[in-house]
Amino acid sequence: MQLAQFNIGRLAYDLDDPRVADFVAGVDVLNRIAERSDGFVWKYETFAGGAVDEDVDDDPRIVVNLTVWESVATLRHYVWNTLHKHFLTRKGEWFEKLDRAHLVLWRVPTGHRPDLAEARGKLDRLRHLGASDAAFDWAWLDQDKRESA
Repeated sequence: MQLAQFNIGRLAYDLDDPRVADFVAGVDVLNRIAERSDGFVWKYETFAGGAVDEDVDDDPRIVVNLTVWESVATLRHYVWNTLHKHFLTRKGEWFEKLDRAHLVLWRVPTGHRPDLAEARGKLDRLRHLGASDAAFDWAWLDQDKRESA
């Protein structure tokens, strides 16, 4: 089994606004770092690249990220031990604070590539039913160090 992750964010400004220029410019850099990271398997992309402004919640400022990793440990390393961590510290400059879950993790069979419908379904499950083996977040993993999830 591998690990899928899906997260959404609502930009505070339109994608072409100079106030999010650092974020927009950094997405390609972060994607290249991810792609070269140990444990990276795959990311959902369109012709526009990796931070995709797909139609989620009927909101044009929502951007999504969907990836697959070999394990929780490899994703965790990328998130907290690369340039990605710096971007996390700045997310308040670029994104609005969401009042509900915006990140979901789940296991997928090796070789499976989830689509946005599956990812949105997992996020909805987490939002409505809470964390479980079927759809979880960092807090659920950290409860009792479920690294094997």
